Amino acid sequence: MSRVVRMLALCVAALVVGGCGVPSFLITPVSSSTKLQERTVLPGSSGSKVAIIEVEGMLANMRSGGFLQPTENKVSLFTQQLRAAAKDKSVKAVVLRVNSPGGTVTASDTMYELVRDFRRQTKKPVIASTQEVCASGAYYISCAADQIVAHPTSVIGSIGVLFSTMEFEGALGKLGVRAESIKSGPLKDMGSPFKALNRNERAVMQEMVDEYFRRFVAVVDDARDLKEPQPTLPLAADYAGVFSGRVFSGERAVELGLADRAGRLEDAIKLAKQMGKAKGAKVIMYRRPYGYGGSIYASADAPAPKARAGETVLRLELPQSRVTLPGGFYYLWEP
Repeated sequence: MSRVVRMLALCVAALVVGGCGVPSFLITPVSSSTKLQERTVLPGSSGSKVAIIEVEGMLANMRSGGFLQPTENKVSLFTQQLRAAAKDKSVKAVVLRVNSPGGTVTASDTMYELVRDFRRQTKKPVIASTQEVCASGAYYISCAADQIVAHPTSVIGSIGVLFSTMEFEGALGKLGVRAESIKSGPLKDMGSPFKALNRNERAVMQEMVDEYFRRFVAVVDDARDLKEPQPTLPLAADYAGVFSGRVFSGERAVELGLADRAGRLEDAIKLAKQMGKAKGAKVIMYRRPYGYGGSIYASADAPAPKARAGETVLRLELPQSRVTLPGGFYYLWEP
């Protein structure tokens, strides 16, 4: 019995035991090709194009996805989509459709540099359009765009760095369990959940957080004309300004200088056409063969499966969570 079949059998057994009845499983074959396909989401009257490229979900340089769902490396996909837009001479501008709470420090910085390189090498304008959330690492990336168009109700900001760890030393002690590391240096296992941070370890971690924070502040300062000056580090305990890690509405972000103007995705596309001198351009997106791109707001999810009358379709999807990601430093909004 294959591994997939065994997993399906276990799922069925669990549901039956739980009183859910016997569900049916609909498995839809998809193309195994990973080549990007261009799809038109808004028709045009000329041969020019505006490409929408997504910055969505948890940003990390690793594969992610639901159970039995296609997986994707966000950084890899973003790189391929930008390359496709760069090679196509008919693509006159790019719109980043941003809907993300951020992600790892390195993934955010990598995607930021990719956008800067794209603008420098192609001279094509890039417009960031914020959707529900454009926070932390996602905002970091947006700072590489020529302009940021913020939906009035978007959640924007969360400029800062996060390092989270859990400590089980006390709980393990109550169970009579003791964890011990054989290490090459005193700081080799700092941040381990099996021991509390001591003073030296906490100081080292804070030093790294401050370093990444200064980098974030420099990126924002270089890209944006903020209405408030940079704060003195370390931040005061009662500081609640732009760099405090808090978020703002899209309208407030425009007032503070975090975004250039308020507007919807359609407004960002219109601006991209103006800046790219591409009146009448059609709007395209780059998709894998299994993706769906029916409109400018469509996600990359596969179409929902359909069942015949009297049947039940079970979608097996595991939500992406910070808990499932490895420990490290994050430009991440985590309410």
